[in-house]
Amino acid sequence: MLNESVIKVLKNAMWDLATCADGEPNVVPVAFKDVTEDGKLVVGDVFLETTLKNIKANEGKIAISAYDTKSLEGYQIKGTAEYVTEGAIVAAFKTAVEGMFKGAATAKGALIITPSKVIVTTPGADNKKEI
Repeated sequence: MLNESVIKVLKNAMWDLATCADGEPNVVPVAFKDVTEDGKLVVGDVFLETTLKNIKANEGKIAISAYDTKSLEGYQIKGTAEYVTEGAIVAAFKTAVEGMFKGAATAKGALIITPSKVIVTTPGADNKKEI
């Protein structure tokens, strides 16, 4: 589902996570993120309180937007998020966050997102095309 172009943008761009609960949308930028070998998206939980509340209320539904600011190549990924508080992914995020914030913040857990749709957001003929 995640082809080489999508993975390249995801690995090199900031992500915006969008969730919704009780008719109230929420979107947040995330810097602590990665793509796993098996095509899952992972996000470190540093300040995701509303996001976590929303995924709990809406069966894990989430959308991610990522794009290259120079070329405008971009993708929206829709999927389902699961929250974990231990394991190798959480340990890696804890190390990264604590290093960046010099111990003033930590990762409390991680979202593991299973993509269900990838939609092109790049301006042009393929815009809105599902991959």
